[in-house]
Amino acid sequence: MAGFSEHWALAFGLLGNIISFCVFLAPLPTFYQIYKKKSSEGFQSIPYVVALFSAVLWIYYALLKGNATFIITINSVGCFIETFYIVFYFYYASKKSKVTTMKFLGLVVVSGMGIFCVTHFLMRPSQRPIVVGWICLVFSLCVFIAPLCILRQVVRTKNVEHMPFLLSFFLTISAVMWFFYGLLLKDYNIAIPNVLGFIFGLLQMALYARYRNVDKIMDHKLPEVQKPISVTEEEKNNIHKIVEVYKLSSLLNSDKNGVEATPQTQA
Repeated sequence: MAGFSEHWALAFGLLGNIISFCVFLAPLPTFYQIYKKKSSEGFQSIPYVVALFSAVLWIYYALLKGNATFIITINSVGCFIETFYIVFYFYYASKKSKVTTMKFLGLVVVSGMGIFCVTHFLMRPSQRPIVVGWICLVFSLCVFIAPLCILRQVVRTKNVEHMPFLLSFFLTISAVMWFFYGLLLKDYNIAIPNVLGFIFGLLQMALYARYRNVDKIMDHKLPEVQKPISVTEEEKNNIHKIVEVYKLSSLLNSDKNGVEATPQTQA
């Protein structure tokens, strides 16, 4: 029975890595827009800095647990991709955005060093994975709650333009993969956050199905009342912030993956 669970955990872990890799690549269209405009104006670097911090934090947890192949592989790839995103953003950012990015990077470095020093020097080895695991758990729960702002925006505007269906779909599938992976290995630091991730994923797809044809219906009913919509700079900035928060959740959903070790084959 133990061998059966280990084989299923291996399968879910592999599928979770593949899907999470696709999620890491989700921001590529954003950076293509930055490249075309030769400017990062309207976008934020904070989601990618936080995603990098999350990946490093989960790798640290994996090293404390030992034999955590899946978390080390996917989050090592995540660290590389997020670093590329940050460097790319920084290259095209304005002076003000560069200063903001550097300040936030400094805050993340200080926070990471604080977590490492407290857990490594002030705690017994047996306590370290428990404490770091809880930090990762709380961090993941907060990340899954982040899309509430984009959901509220969709309900208010009845527009799903800034909530891609495929991204929501793959994030939901990813949550299912990692939930069963954590459940089979009895690692609730994985399983618990993905329950919330699955619920929010279903909610996002339900809202997409509810509002995806609203604009077409309105255009059909009111063919002669089409007027240009005036959008203020403040409204544009608010929309960009909401989109970036949604992308942050997307990225971090994949970061918290597979924290338990790869199952060892019993002799």
